[in-house]
Amino acid sequence: MRSFLILIFAAAAFAAAPTYKVVNKIKIGGGARWDYAFLDSANHRLYVSHGTQTEVIDTATDKLVGTIPGTNGVHGIAIADDLGRGFTSDGADNDVTVFDLKTLKVIESVGVNGKIKTGQNPDAIIYEPSSHRVFTFNGRSSDSTAIDAKTGNVITSSIPVGGKPEFAQVDGKGHIYANIEDKNEIIEIDAKNALVSKRYSIAPCDGPSGLTFDVKKTHLYSVCGNRMMIVSDPATGKVVATPAIGAGPDGVAFDDAYAFSANGRDGTITMVGETAPGKFEPVATIQTQFGARTIAADQKAHKLYLPATETGPPAVDKDGKQGKNRTPIPDSFEIVVVGR
Repeated sequence: MRSFLILIFAAAAFAAAPTYKVVNKIKIGGGARWDYAFLDSANHRLYVSHGTQTEVIDTATDKLVGTIPGTNGVHGIAIADDLGRGFTSDGADNDVTVFDLKTLKVIESVGVNGKIKTGQNPDAIIYEPSSHRVFTFNGRSSDSTAIDAKTGNVITSSIPVGGKPEFAQVDGKGHIYANIEDKNEIIEIDAKNALVSKRYSIAPCDGPSGLTFDVKKTHLYSVCGNRMMIVSDPATGKVVATPAIGAGPDGVAFDDAYAFSANGRDGTITMVGETAPGKFEPVATIQTQFGARTIAADQKAHKLYLPATETGPPAVDKDGKQGKNRTPIPDSFEIVVVGR
């Protein structure tokens, strides 16, 4: 009887995946430049980088509720709920903008008029809660800048990371993980001591960009330019699985035991799950739209948010062959909402 019950529970643990589809599109308008999106589930806020500004959406209503201007070349957003502050990485200005979560106003008493200098072209940015520090990952200078989130003081201006850093995640225990795009590696940063404490290869990945984390099972998911997702164990530094995904991924999100790769070139999401103990594979392909390459997950409402623009049809060359690139339609920036 006991063995029978174990089999029932095991089958339930690997039940059929839920079905997702596009359920809404939030019209924003404006230019066709964007990068990361960040979901603050606790406060029902979605933050989206958008060229020279950061858009703020209320996920309870899926309505635009504010805009943070002056975040030039913004890439990422980090939220410190315990401090009531938000931070953007402004790639064009090599700085971080600090803002108040309630008012969305820049906190001018922090840094210089609310701006904190970083390394060159800060891309990913993340808040590490145990140390109350913000870390930027600077693509052009191949380093990370550590900032005291309470005071805005720079703790370490340059932590060498040994390559071009991409997106990062935290484990809540003082460790930060980041993809190194040009070395096909993941690094671990010790937040307290502000140094790289470990690095490991995630070959056969080529060009890892987006990164997400399964807190319960402590697995990292990296999406790679060669159409694969790498599932790795940061404790052992080993690759666990290499499921196939679509083309042009830049972001990946985790929700309810599944990883979702945003495949901008294909206009799809690849949904990856653990179908048997230690076996990870695609369980669904979700249609989105061309160019929707970054993604954020609301882990309470089980919704996915992908910035994108409407586009025209693929261009046709002089020989009548259809190309891959499409021209964005002006003033069509929007957020594609995917749900169950």
